[in-house]
Amino acid sequence: MKRIKGFHIVKAFKIALAAVLSILTANLLGLRYAVTAGIITVLSIQNTKRETLKTARNRGLAFLCALVLAFLCYSLFGFRVGAFIVYLFFFALLCLCAGWVEAIAMDSVLISHFLTEQDFGAGMLVNELLLFAIGTFFGILINLHLRKKEDEFDRLSRQVDDEIRGIVHRMSENLRRADKTGYNSDCFVRLEDKIGMAKECALRNWNNTLWSQTFYELDYIRMRENQSRVLRNVYDSIILIRMLPSQTMQVADFFEEICAQYHRDNDVEELLQRLEDMLSDMKQENLPGSREEFEARSLLFYTLMQLQEFLRLKNRFVKKYKDD
Repeated sequence: MKRIKGFHIVKAFKIALAAVLSILTANLLGLRYAVTAGIITVLSIQNTKRETLKTARNRGLAFLCALVLAFLCYSLFGFRVGAFIVYLFFFALLCLCAGWVEAIAMDSVLISHFLTEQDFGAGMLVNELLLFAIGTFFGILINLHLRKKEDEFDRLSRQVDDEIRGIVHRMSENLRRADKTGYNSDCFVRLEDKIGMAKECALRNWNNTLWSQTFYELDYIRMRENQSRVLRNVYDSIILIRMLPSQTMQVADFFEEICAQYHRDNDVEELLQRLEDMLSDMKQENLPGSREEFEARSLLFYTLMQLQEFLRLKNRFVKKYKDD
């Protein structure tokens, strides 16, 4: 069993409070089945503002369809259990096709009131519409307190940055050694875990922002995901280099330069220019003297090409958000 945390207690309190307010409001208006308003509130509360509004919209559309179907079924078959079963079949089918699965149970509870009362008159219709409106309103209201957790994203994204910096540093160290014993890909597992947590936080923040939305956090994580894939390719190349040509130390030093200049706002223009110069110099050098040297230099050249893509991903991101 998971440990009860402070925010769990706060959320539980808010859910209970919203449900109570719904029931009290329904009672003050003299509505029948006032408790149903509280149940609707509980079912309307989602993890983010955007999800809550989307759920409310879907259930509202589904409820209007449910009223039409219920009216037809009760009119044709009378207020009998069989009529409710026919309604439930067609309504469930409609919701499954439209992607309104979450509306089946809640809306059907409201429709069952017509069967219990043996009445589909204007009074009962208004009663059910108000129950739905009150329950949904307080469900939305309780989620208005949700805010972007910018500090949490900043912390998680910096953990991602630290992992990438560490990976680049280890690449520099292992590139200098012909023996790659002990050099494995475990670091990428840690990186993917960090990226996953930061991505979840970015998605929550985006879904909790209804106005003045920005894709900065999502784009930042997408950029780091792409860089992670590039570094995987670099790792696969380095692990194959068993001979160290003369260019190896120069390439290893360039990895260290990346580490030294690795910060969030760097557009890496200087690093890209330095890389262009290195690639140009390598093309003008004498041909390899052996097959082993040829293979090693080819892997080094491929590594630099991958690093170029790694840096360009960062360059495009920084330029996109430079004004912000």
